[in-house]
Amino acid sequence: MNNKSSSEIVQSLVQKAQKAQSIFENYNQNQVDEVITAVAWTLCKPSNNKKISNLAVSETGLGNPEDKILKNRRKTLGLLRDLKNIKTVGVINEDKEKGIIEIAKPVGIVAAVTPSTNPAATPINNIINALKGRNSIIVSPSPAGSKVFRDLLILINNELKKIGAPENLIQTFDCDVTKELTNELMKNVDLVIVTGSLNNVREAAKSGTKAIGVGQGNVTSIVDETADLEDAFKKIKMSKIFDNATSCSSENNLILIEDIYEKAINLLSKENAVLLNKNQKEVLQKNLWVDGKLNRKIIAKSAKLIANELNLEVDENVQILMVEEDGVGPDYPFSGEKLSPVLTVYRVKNFNEAKELAKKILNYQGIGHSVGVHTKKDERVIELGLDLPVCRVIVNQAHTFATGGSFTNGLPFSLSMGCGTWQKNTIDNNLNYKHFLNITKISNLIPGKEAELKEYFKDYCEKNDPKELKNLE
Repeated sequence: MNNKSSSEIVQSLVQKAQKAQSIFENYNQNQVDEVITAVAWTLCKPSNNKKISNLAVSETGLGNPEDKILKNRRKTLGLLRDLKNIKTVGVINEDKEKGIIEIAKPVGIVAAVTPSTNPAATPINNIINALKGRNSIIVSPSPAGSKVFRDLLILINNELKKIGAPENLIQTFDCDVTKELTNELMKNVDLVIVTGSLNNVREAAKSGTKAIGVGQGNVTSIVDETADLEDAFKKIKMSKIFDNATSCSSENNLILIEDIYEKAINLLSKENAVLLNKNQKEVLQKNLWVDGKLNRKIIAKSAKLIANELNLEVDENVQILMVEEDGVGPDYPFSGEKLSPVLTVYRVKNFNEAKELAKKILNYQGIGHSVGVHTKKDERVIELGLDLPVCRVIVNQAHTFATGGSFTNGLPFSLSMGCGTWQKNTIDNNLNYKHFLNITKISNLIPGKEAELKEYFKDYCEKNDPKELKNLE
């Protein structure tokens, strides 16, 4: 690391970002859209995507290259779909009835703190959203993912030079990333976006800068007796093994109604999910958590590799390790997030019991994030939405692919899911371009009339204060 202080390093980045942003904020919509297309193409370009995905796995040890290639492409293309024909420059909306005209303005300089689990996809998502609002952005990657992002940034800047975009529109540290640097950066920008470490989310909240932090996942999926079981378990398998379960949206807990339990386990076994015995479960628990924390040497590895590493005698085609559980909380670590192809299975008598168990799991870990359900009963879906402390209920879908936006649902494409006040987040939806804008509202004079007391209090007074009815005239 060079001899400059954290403050000097950050001030240099911020000054360059201010200069770039002062140029960029004068771009028209077509120019802005060309810039974000250039950034998106950098990662979607097949040769770049393969190079960066391979580097991500070799540097972080998390996930697998093929799935990262797919994730990088899908998430970036999905975001471009969401942003196509969206106005973020000048007048973006006009409500003639209310006399309101909305004008989009940049927030300024954005700092994005990004995780090692998605060292390319998450930064690109933040960058494109920030640039769509004519902001500049400084990325603070996780130390494990810093080389991945620096190499990606070189490719991005090469692409941006082709279209004459302002220099230093996107930056990162050219030295080792430290907590001190990240915390100093968060204090000196206009908006902070934090995806990943809960410690970083807390530091962002204390920075004095407007901060958008997102919460921890620990997805529970309920499969009831009405579900299309074969379809449900194919989706759950596909979702659970994707990128070795690095996603916060990966299913961690599976609640099965008693009537279908045995059939469900058999169908899951056909999807290469192996149910561990008691001794195997104890071995896995002892190694998956060390001193109460997930073991980085095991998480985000394939089920086969984990089984071989721990000498678990299972089928060589194993893709998911299942453990049965009946408790929730710190004394039952399998009820929490596992960041690995390990699926905790619960057996309950009926849907109501399933709902209450899901609530208990959420209150232990992952509150606010999301819940999955496979059912044919619409009323049960609504019941979960009404009764559970979650921002998303994902219905009959592969949870990993659905929660952060999909081509087959209406959620915004994102890698950062807000969990509302349940996890002390400032947002309860998927992070999207709207969070990177300031909106000026022009208010024009419109026809109107003064409200009268009787319009709002007549019914109330008739029921509760009849003596006052005469005073409402």
